[in-house]
Amino acid sequence: MTASNTSPVFSLHEGSLPLLISIPHVGIGIPDDIAATMTPAALRTEDCDWHLDRLYAFARDLGASILMPSHARYVIDLNRPPDGANLYPGQDTTGLLPVDTFDKEPLYLDGQLPDEAEVARRRDAYWKPYHEALAAHLAALKARHGKVLLWEAHSIRSQVPRFFEGRLPDFNFGTSNGASAVAGLAEALAEMVERHGGYTAIANGRFKGGYITRQYGQPTEGVHAVQLELTQITYMEEQMPYAYDETLAAQVQPLLQALVKTALEYVTAA
Repeated sequence: MTASNTSPVFSLHEGSLPLLISIPHVGIGIPDDIAATMTPAALRTEDCDWHLDRLYAFARDLGASILMPSHARYVIDLNRPPDGANLYPGQDTTGLLPVDTFDKEPLYLDGQLPDEAEVARRRDAYWKPYHEALAAHLAALKARHGKVLLWEAHSIRSQVPRFFEGRLPDFNFGTSNGASAVAGLAEALAEMVERHGGYTAIANGRFKGGYITRQYGQPTEGVHAVQLELTQITYMEEQMPYAYDETLAAQVQPLLQALVKTALEYVTAA
C-alpha cells in the first residue's frame, strides 16, 4: 500500500518497504516576502540539489517512502541543527539560514539580513514540520518492520573550492564515521561503485553525513542512516540552466538503484 501526505512545506510519499529517502535540498520555492529581501543570486537557487526527485524516480516503484521539501535551502537549511551549530568544526560551511552562496555571493540585500526573530519564525514554519514528518514516518516504519533505512539523498557540483580542493569523488557516502548505520555499510557501498568502474567513490570522506544522518541514525535502535552526496556532473549540467541530462542519468540510475537495494539488505540483515 502507498499513500501520499502533503503540506505547504513538504510532500511525503509513503511506500511499503522499511526505506525512507529524504531529499532535503531539492526544493526551489522562496516565498514572496523572503524573496523581496534577497539578491538576484539568491533567486537563482543555484545551490539546490537539482533534479534528485527525477533521478530517484525509481524509488517509488521500488516501494520506498520519499520525503521532499517545497522550499529552497536558502529559506532555511533542513540539514543543519536547529541551533545552527557547525557540523564540520574548523571548516567553512553554510549555516541554518545561509547568508551567502557556495561561491560566497551575498543572498540578502544590504540591511535585510534575517534577525533572530526571523530565524525562529522560519524554523517553526519550515524546519520543524519537515523534521516532525521525518521522525514520525521513521517511527512508523520501525514499528511496522522492526528496522528502517534512512537514505539521505544529496548532490553537489563536482568542484566547489570553498568546501574542498579539486574534483570531488562522484559518490560520497557518509555514516558519521560508522556511527549512524550498521558497521561497514558506507565502505561496502563505496566498494560497489569502485567495482562498477564508471565512477569514483569514498566512504566518510569530506561529507560524513549532515544533521539528519547524525540525528536520526541510531543503529542500536534499529534506525540506520546513510548520506549520499552525488556529484551533479554524473547526471546533469553543472552550470546554468542546470539541465537534466537524460543520457548521463540513464547510465547512473541502475547503479544508484542497486546501491539503495544493497543498503536496505545490509540493514535488514543487521
